Parts: sequence; structure tokens; C-alpha cells
Amino acid sequence: MSFFACIFDTMNIFTTKLLAWYAVHKRDLPWRHTIDPYTVWLSEVIMQQTRVTQGLPYYVRFVSQYPKVNDLANASEDELLKLWQGLGYYSRARNLHKTAKEVVQLHDGIFPSTYNELIKLPGIGPYCLLYTSPSPRDRQKSRMPSSA
Repeated sequence: MSFFACIFDTMNIFTTKLLAWYAVHKRDLPWRHTIDPYTVWLSEVIMQQTRVTQGLPYYVRFVSQYPKVNDLANASEDELLKLWQGLGYYSRARNLHKTAKEVVQLHDGIFPSTYNELIKLPGIGPYCLLYTSPSPRDRQKSRMPSSA
């Protein structure tokens, strides 16, 4: 067996075992039960540099207080920052607000559905696109190295 075939087999075994472990041990998280790009994006921003156990209550509060992107866009910055209090990195909250406003003003309150539109929104980069883009092709684009 060649070196590369051996590496490939090892990766296949590891992947199979990892997926089997995940099927048994995955956490039941609310954003895994939706395809709504707004709430998925909201979870991604909240969970950046935050443990799930800390971020989950914030996610629940945000979705409760701002169930739609229009609600978030219409919130005052003071109100938003008060709800964000305790998560730190307040620039994330301000970018969250700025993005919500752009989605409402430029896209009629509907999250863009293509990579080229989503990547223009503030605070949305390739990693975030892996989860917020509804298109498998666009999710694949976000995995490409920047030098490609």
C-alpha cells in the first residue's frame, strides 16, 4: 500500500469514528433545528469566542426579543448592547446591528442567498458563510483557500 493510500485509509477510519461519536454525543442546540439564515447567523455571531454554555442563554434571549432581522435592525444600539452585556467584544454586537440594518435596507429584510451578496455584509466572512449560506455551492466556495 502506498503512503498516500495509507493516509487516505487512516483519514476514512478517523472520519467514520468521529461521525459515529458525534451521532451519539452531539448537543441538542436550537440553531441545528432551523434553516433560517437569520437565526443561524445570529448563533454564529454570538458563539464567536464564546463557550456554548455561556452563549446559549444569550441566543435564546436574542431570538425571543428580536425574532426577525427587522426587529434587530429597528432596535436601539443601547438596547442591543444591554442585551449583549456579559458577552464582551462589543464590536460584534455593533456589527450584528449594522448587518441587520443592511439586510433590511438593501435586501428588504431577507438574507441574501448567494455567496457574492452575503460576503459583502459586515462581519460575514468565509467561516460564517459555511453556516449561513443556503446554497451548498456557496458553502463550498467559502472553504476554498484565499489563494485559489
